[in-house]
Amino acid sequence: MKKKIVVLTGAGVSAESGFATFRDTGGLWEQYDVNDVASIEGWYRNRKLVLDFYNQRRAQLKDAQPNAAHLAIAGLEKEYDVDVITQNVDNLHERAGSTRVLHLHGELSKVRPENGIYDRTASEAEVIDVGYGEVHVGDLAPNGSQLRPHIVFFGEAVPNIEKAINLVEKADILLIVGTSLQVYPAAGLYRYASINTPIYVIDPKPVPISDGRVTMIQDVATKGMEKFLEMLANK
Repeated sequence: MKKKIVVLTGAGVSAESGFATFRDTGGLWEQYDVNDVASIEGWYRNRKLVLDFYNQRRAQLKDAQPNAAHLAIAGLEKEYDVDVITQNVDNLHERAGSTRVLHLHGELSKVRPENGIYDRTASEAEVIDVGYGEVHVGDLAPNGSQLRPHIVFFGEAVPNIEKAINLVEKADILLIVGTSLQVYPAAGLYRYASINTPIYVIDPKPVPISDGRVTMIQDVATKGMEKFLEMLANK
């Protein structure tokens, strides 16, 4: 039976693909107020601004390509049972070849009815894949409701967190790549790993995690994945 690797990824994985991150210097937070474009209050206050923001991000995503880190994570499936849990809303993991990707914060290329319920009981039939197309005020779902981004806004629950916890609990190896572990509830996921599960953390900056199981690889995602693969090969 293949060992199970669970990979938790954040914005640092996509940064090397030229897909702008929110929190780093030069990131999107410096151009937009988070409360205007990524909160449920912002959505109800100005739908046009929010839709335009995500239209721009889809256009950016269309031109982005998976980088060596995405490809290395997908390549783990050759020898391991792999699940990817991502805080990213892009589709670069899927485009790199990862076959099981759980999106914690939604998916940029999809929309759903404004009055739809995005939780564990939600019908996936309500979710519409628009690819890299634009969505505007007045674009309606089949039920007559305004279409909104299939994104978990600040102020909304994270519906897939229980699924993520279940995956982490089953991991033989937990790999954390490109996340500062500052955004909850995702930041606390590593705590659900078994006491015997080794944890590897790849990030260019020190990550605030104090756990004897942790091996830190302080590097960007592409270089860090090279080092991680070397460590696996030498086990």
